[in-house]
Amino acid sequence: MSQHNGGELSAVELARLGLPALPLAFVSLPLYVLWPHFFASQFGVSLSLIGGLLLLARALDALIDPSLGHWLDACYARSPEQVLRRCYAAALMLALSFLGLFFPQWLLGREVAQTDLLLWAGAMLLVCYLSYSVLTIALQAWGARMGGDSVARSRLVGWREAWGLAGVIVASLVSGMAGMAALVSVFVLMLVLAMLSWSSAIRPVQAQAVSPLAWWPALWHPWRDARFLRLLRIFMVNGIASAIPATLIVFFVQDRLQLGVDMQAQFLGTYFVAAAISMPLWLRLITRWGLTTAWAVGMVMTVAVFIWSLALGAGDVWGYTAVCALSGLALGADLIAPGALLNGVLQPQGQPQQHAGAYMGWWQVATKLNLALAAGVSLPLLEWLGYTPGAQDPAALSALSWSYALLPCGLKLWALLLLIRASDALQHKESR
Repeated sequence: MSQHNGGELSAVELARLGLPALPLAFVSLPLYVLWPHFFASQFGVSLSLIGGLLLLARALDALIDPSLGHWLDACYARSPEQVLRRCYAAALMLALSFLGLFFPQWLLGREVAQTDLLLWAGAMLLVCYLSYSVLTIALQAWGARMGGDSVARSRLVGWREAWGLAGVIVASLVSGMAGMAALVSVFVLMLVLAMLSWSSAIRPVQAQAVSPLAWWPALWHPWRDARFLRLLRIFMVNGIASAIPATLIVFFVQDRLQLGVDMQAQFLGTYFVAAAISMPLWLRLITRWGLTTAWAVGMVMTVAVFIWSLALGAGDVWGYTAVCALSGLALGADLIAPGALLNGVLQPQGQPQQHAGAYMGWWQVATKLNLALAAGVSLPLLEWLGYTPGAQDPAALSALSWSYALLPCGLKLWALLLLIRASDALQHKESR
């Protein structure tokens, strides 16, 4: 397989590089949304125990991500083929652990006591998350090492994120229409196809050889990069703003809009389909305006649309559908611009960064912290403001609307201000 020489990649090459994001998206949605309910109903495990297992496994996973990135940097220093060999092993572990979470009896061959089942689920969650992290960090670092200008990087990230959106949509449809056995089967099939696609993809730019850093200095190397820290700050504030509505959507749909749980799937489907449709449009706008300007426009559009959620009340199906569709269209900028800007930060003087894996490891930590911080901020705030699930008094519903809509918009505007302040530095990096 040839090595990328910095030219523009074809659509086929971009599709090959992005396809692994499709099965990886299965892991994020089913484990958070589908697996807890399925596992509780099938095996009689309490939701509090399942929630504790998820939290513990994800916390351990997040702590180890930067070290995984450093380990992958050492693999990249030898050859992309060594990275792929490690990813084959991670993909196998991911498939087995995903199967073991939904159908432990298929791997164990017998029924087990609930205590043993909890230990099994905890082990499978940890293996699943770690395997997922290895594949995700390796895939992102592979893209960061491909080189190219801001447009080329945007196309690469855009294709990868579009495949990820397709994975979310496919996972939702398969689980809803055909059940969990079909979900696991489709996941394993797509994972095999994705690894074959990745194996045949073009190889990244070969970085100049440097003396490898020891584990501890390499781990903290990204924290000495001022541009990375600026971009990470914007990414986290913006990410928390996006994660708060995801955390509160069930409460908003059921209590504020007075609609059934089944409507949540319709709203989320509208949101993600609109985001997928918007990807080509945002790639054109990035080509025309640049990454920072396009991202800023996306943030402004999100605030202008999402603030209308404050005006919604009981039965506003079409109003909320419109909010989901338009905010989904704005999501494309959030999906493409941060990753493309990060890849630019990792290419000083046009040379791929030797420590791209470590950067991606910390980026993954930030991504996971966004969800945790969103829940940690919004849920206590709601309780402090007097809202409890199922509440129908006007004060409680107003608190819910303000937390769901106004707080994220305020954080988006803060992220916009940070982006404007950092724009010159990020663009300066782009011009090198």
